[in-house]
Amino acid sequence: MPPVYSYKHTTHACYTAYISQAIVNNLAPLLFVIFQDQFSLSFEQVGRLILLNFGVQILADLLSVRYVDRIGYRNSALLAHLLCALGLILLGLLPALLPLPFLGLHIAVIVYALGGGLLEVLVSPIVEAMPNEDKEGSMSLLHAFYCWGQVLVVVCSTAFLRLFGSALWPLLPLLWALVPFLNFFRFRHVPIAEPAKEEKLMSLFELLKSRMFLLALLLMLCAGAAELSMSQWSSLFAERGLGVPKMLGDLLGPCLFAVFMGAGRTLYGIYGSRLNLRHSLLFCGALCVLCYLTTVFAPWPLLSLFGCALCGFSVSLMWPGTFSMSTARFPRGGTALFGMLAVFGDLGGSLGPWLTGVVSDAAQRLPAVSALALRRGEELSQLSLKAGLLAAALFPLILFIGVVFFRQEKPKEAPRPR
Repeated sequence: MPPVYSYKHTTHACYTAYISQAIVNNLAPLLFVIFQDQFSLSFEQVGRLILLNFGVQILADLLSVRYVDRIGYRNSALLAHLLCALGLILLGLLPALLPLPFLGLHIAVIVYALGGGLLEVLVSPIVEAMPNEDKEGSMSLLHAFYCWGQVLVVVCSTAFLRLFGSALWPLLPLLWALVPFLNFFRFRHVPIAEPAKEEKLMSLFELLKSRMFLLALLLMLCAGAAELSMSQWSSLFAERGLGVPKMLGDLLGPCLFAVFMGAGRTLYGIYGSRLNLRHSLLFCGALCVLCYLTTVFAPWPLLSLFGCALCGFSVSLMWPGTFSMSTARFPRGGTALFGMLAVFGDLGGSLGPWLTGVVSDAAQRLPAVSALALRRGEELSQLSLKAGLLAAALFPLILFIGVVFFRQEKPKEAPRPR
């Protein structure tokens, strides 16, 4: 007799899907130092890999807005998992097989980014459509599994490299590919609630006419940039910028960042119904600016790492909170709303880390920065990375200001023709 699947199994499959997305977004940054050493990549080139990842995810988000409702949520989810698994396999194989390793990295990133972008658009509306009264809490708890997936990636990958050495790094993406591959079979059977009928939903044109929706898109861009600028650069920053050993830097940088972010989302998932979402987002925006400044200006490396880690808590609510605030404001937004929010979240997730890399490279070429590094007794790479992160602090500041002006009341329904 075949097993009986319920929405509980669907929820678990969605949690695993977000873990899969955490793998494709966070595995490569842990290998940036190895890529720099083995393939002679600059800060801008590793930043370009981040830009490519989220740039392709944006393309997947845009395609999803147009085609997901036609293809169906289940078929789209199955395709997303296959792309994630294939991209991770290519990440482990192509750099050694192609004459240009950097080209192999590009191809792998493109493939798994298509899968990650599809998952970003699909998973949230699947959970949103399931029978549940606490939508904000469910959304925050769902996004918490992205964080716990990031913790899992950092801890297990760091332990693997410590035990077996950096020479065997190509095995890591092959092993991690098992997660989306196995979840593919789960999504073949779990129940998925049908989205609302298209005629009941707001069109993309209607959404884009609203100034509050445009502001929500800006908030998502800043949320993605604030989160990913710190998350994607924290491992390399800890090692190159603070002189911390790689294993300690990974555990105290991106790992603690993810732990704090997961804790924030889990706590809001449990207790969020008692809190005001808008006030919580304002608090997170202000705390995030403070964390960036602490990371850049703290006189001691451990205090900088603490600022980096606490930044995870400060960004924990930004992405799911903006989703929840937007769906409450536009309840008939449907796939178009989720897709466009994902587009701008990924746009921020690509531009923020890339801008950090660009500013870091530019700072290295400035005579004033070189003189300051010499005067303070710091490595030039240390000071330049701090300059890049300081530039990224603008994103949580803009988010804070945007939330102040965001009005949460629902728009008036247009009068029905008689």
